[in-house]
Amino acid sequence: MNVASALQSIREVVGPRGLVDDSDAATYLTDQRRLYNGEAALIVRPATTDEVARVLRVCNEAGLGVVPQGGNTGYCGGATPDDDSNQVLVCLDRLNRVRAIDKVGMTMTVEAGMVLARAQQEAEAHDLLFPLSMGSEGSCQVGGVLSTNAGGLAVLRYGTARDLVLGLEVVLPDGRVVDGLTGLRKDNTGYDLKSLFVGAEGTLGIITAAVLKLFPRPRSQQTAWIAMDSADSVCRLLSRARRTSGDSVTSFEYITRGSLELVVEQIDDASDPLDQRYEHYVLIELSSPQDEEGSRAMIEALLMEGMERGDIVDGTIAESGQQRDKLWRLRESVPEAERHRGQVIKHDISVTIDRIPEFLAAAPDRLAAIAPCLLSIYGHIGDGNLHYNLLPNDPAKPFANNTASALADAIHALAVELGGSFSAEHGVGKLKKDALARFKDPAALDTMRLIKNALDPRGLMNPGKLL
Repeated sequence: MNVASALQSIREVVGPRGLVDDSDAATYLTDQRRLYNGEAALIVRPATTDEVARVLRVCNEAGLGVVPQGGNTGYCGGATPDDDSNQVLVCLDRLNRVRAIDKVGMTMTVEAGMVLARAQQEAEAHDLLFPLSMGSEGSCQVGGVLSTNAGGLAVLRYGTARDLVLGLEVVLPDGRVVDGLTGLRKDNTGYDLKSLFVGAEGTLGIITAAVLKLFPRPRSQQTAWIAMDSADSVCRLLSRARRTSGDSVTSFEYITRGSLELVVEQIDDASDPLDQRYEHYVLIELSSPQDEEGSRAMIEALLMEGMERGDIVDGTIAESGQQRDKLWRLRESVPEAERHRGQVIKHDISVTIDRIPEFLAAAPDRLAAIAPCLLSIYGHIGDGNLHYNLLPNDPAKPFANNTASALADAIHALAVELGGSFSAEHGVGKLKKDALARFKDPAALDTMRLIKNALDPRGLMNPGKLL
């Protein structure tokens, strides 16, 4: 089948509603950070799994590359086509239905194009919780979240996307459909196929639906903004909080003074919640089956003990939902504040929690040997994930490309030296392919290539990404 015939066949599969006009194409062809811009022979929005399968079958026969796209909120260019115009971009936003909710087994089957915030709302309507939460939840989609194994704000308590999925429906590169939509929590019948596709960034097939784990909704939440004595004291507090609360800590977010100052400077109506300046802050949230009084006593006792030990030097507990939202806005506004200021070199590293102070102590000297930087350090310290971001001291004088690359290499190398990862939750995409080739264990990388070649021998699924 030649390309022209293939494209016409695809148009017929999705129909007029499933086609994106050239006038609307720019939104799909540029990544969220505007690092990459590509071209596509066709942009389609199939409405069913069958349509996705038929599109992939045609692409496979014609040798057309396929680029799956969810909400296009990724940071690594994983959903942006190349510029050779020989790829079909498949946007999943029309696959957005709830297929089933099992209130007894606490599962929900949803299609891949459902926006994450809506998945949360659908669970809440049944007095249940889908705990995956992140700053982009109003636009990112379930399929993209699973394809990148996104983490977010509640990994400490509930795990990453991989931990929150029980089954998948996936369209393979040749158009066959793997129906693994099971809510079983025990199924010991061979390879765990769903784990191949979670985190594969669309390079092995397209996720079209998923069975998600749900949880009882907590009866109460307590949120506090705490100033800490040091990075070591932050880690000690995390350990004590988990032990003394019965592991009720949902979020444990770390924010440095540099990140907070960016937010206060760049974001309207943002203000420091404490009267004095400190270098280290924690935003901690406990979710409890206890009533409000019991959970309040729990967090007050935790903070009092931390102050008596000298780890906590100041803090405030949210007295209302409005105050809680203001504290969370400070943390979630850091990426926006960085963008407003100008160039930012982002890093998404992880190390084991006990080595976070070591990483924070060693990184500045390595960077200083390359270029002076303004540091914006924050992240999900409860799971060892730091966003160690670098900005030029003068926003009018951005880092040169070679300087930016050297800075990124230094941060990634340090994380790996300490037994960590250069990509904790944002994936690899186009941006970090070289880092994957450099830092991944060679045998593991060869195994990944063998899996890729077995499932996608023609290399048509999301070409140029990951491997």
